Amino acid sequence: MTGTMQLAFIGLGVMGGPMTGHLARAGHRVTAYNRSSGRAAKWRGAWKEENLPVAFADTPGKAARGADIVFTCVGNDEDLAAITLAEDGVLSSLGEGALLVDHTTTSAAMARELGEACGARGIGFVDAPVSGGQAGAENGTLAVMCGGSQKDMVRARPVMEAYGKAIVHVGPVGAGQTAKMANQMCIAGVLAGLSEAVRLAEAAGLDLDKTYEAISGGAAQSWQMDNRWKTMCAGEFDFGFAIDWMRKDLGYALDEAKRLGLTSPVTALVDQFYADVQAAGGSRYDTSALITRLPKGNSAT
Repeated sequence: MTGTMQLAFIGLGVMGGPMTGHLARAGHRVTAYNRSSGRAAKWRGAWKEENLPVAFADTPGKAARGADIVFTCVGNDEDLAAITLAEDGVLSSLGEGALLVDHTTTSAAMARELGEACGARGIGFVDAPVSGGQAGAENGTLAVMCGGSQKDMVRARPVMEAYGKAIVHVGPVGAGQTAKMANQMCIAGVLAGLSEAVRLAEAAGLDLDKTYEAISGGAAQSWQMDNRWKTMCAGEFDFGFAIDWMRKDLGYALDEAKRLGLTSPVTALVDQFYADVQAAGGSRYDTSALITRLPKGNSAT
């Protein structure tokens, strides 16, 4: 637990919006900023109905002014640099001793660059990408993988507990992002296998519910199987985390692997499978839409 703090949250997307709400419900004073005024208006209305103490600013710098901790959750390296390092960005307003916690999934290089920029100003920094999707953000059950100093983690952890169920300090700045890359590589590989398994069961004429029941209790079980088997079978692909974002994340992972002298052939292959789904118009489908690139076979009679 922690006392009431002055916080800022930059980026009110499908993840950042719910996370901001959890911080306000925990009793903190929060100032929010979002680049899209339409999305900001949506959250403004929702939080007003809840009587939550969330104020709004019209620039990232104004949102960050006077904050003890600023949280960011935007799209990619370029977006993060724009809201933090620009003339009226977050770092222009934060005082010495403040803390920046970044929940964006970025490259590890971006995390290290931002960490150095914060350090030069006497500002703490934690790179803290999250996993758990839109449902995890809404339910306050996200997994948060963190890179930074122990001192900064001590300050950040109790506040992040408003929306984080599993908060793990992986290592120094950049380690959180690298752990998130490993996370995305695992998800991509599992979904590739799951897609092929569903198509096999369909073509063989199996009862899909019974097949799930039979295999989900053993070594094949996974979060993706438990949460996406039935929706994949039903052709439903609107569950928050878009293929566009997964390809961005896998790109960071492949770049980091190359920097470390590694090859990642499975990740590279699944990334190209996702490119096929994008080319077919599925960019905004969630990642389980990987199955759509596989045609259905001839069902058994």
